[in-house]
Amino acid sequence: MTKHDYLHRFLFEERGVRGEWIQLTHSWQAIKQHQQGCETVQQLLGQAIAAVAMLSATIKFEGSLILQAQGDGAIKTLVAQATHDRKIRGLIRSDDAVPIGSLEQQFGQGQLILTIRSEHADPYQGIIALQGQNLAKALETYFCQSEQLRTRLWLFANDTHAAGFLLQELPGNTDSSDWEHIEILASTITEQELLTLDCQQILYRLFHEENIRLFDAEPVSFECVCSRARIEATLKALGHDELHDILHERGNIEVGCEFCNAHYQFDPIDIARLFAPQDFVNTSMTRH
Repeated sequence: MTKHDYLHRFLFEERGVRGEWIQLTHSWQAIKQHQQGCETVQQLLGQAIAAVAMLSATIKFEGSLILQAQGDGAIKTLVAQATHDRKIRGLIRSDDAVPIGSLEQQFGQGQLILTIRSEHADPYQGIIALQGQNLAKALETYFCQSEQLRTRLWLFANDTHAAGFLLQELPGNTDSSDWEHIEILASTITEQELLTLDCQQILYRLFHEENIRLFDAEPVSFECVCSRARIEATLKALGHDELHDILHERGNIEVGCEFCNAHYQFDPIDIARLFAPQDFVNTSMTRH
């Protein structure tokens, strides 16, 4: 963990506006090393990772927030996930050549889906058309349409860093002049500043005359939640007959995680154990 792998939340005490800043290095490198793609694709993945980490901090929940974009163009799938304790992971799948341009040019016809999976409530999902100049603009549209909250996002990524900056109007704020004032000040922020400066430097450059409460930094790290137990549960859901056919054809079953490239192998005995009565499993695993 470096000083860059952190998220900061802040609040304009007298303006009815909140914000977040994030900058990632080690965690971004850990995610990127498992994914393939041209520079354009890598940058989009980094932007999505920064975005989902910040968005997860705007809600109070225990679980995960998943950003998913799917289309029929050069980029097929983009997935970024962040948990309530700031564990992040992501993947992207695309053709070899991806155009530089709008989301429509890169994804074709597609959807942007935000899913909240909570440990204490049913999943919540919001869906909008995958449109806009970039991912930041698409997410701004999502919050405007789905949450009725004015939101601005700046998302950038390069080979070494992924960074983001978020401003959002607090629910119930009725003074639009406060939002407009802060938005005008923030509009001068640059890609170079976000990728190189820390949170306090950014806030001073943009809002040195404002009364801002800066909350403690929250560490962010790459962590994949895949496990043999989770894979077993997925396989069991396919059913005995389906797995038996795969074993008959291949001899064993191998499952790979697209987020971290971990591989899990299951032979016929492993599969039989999945469907065996629990008493038999416990007995067979007891040493005498």
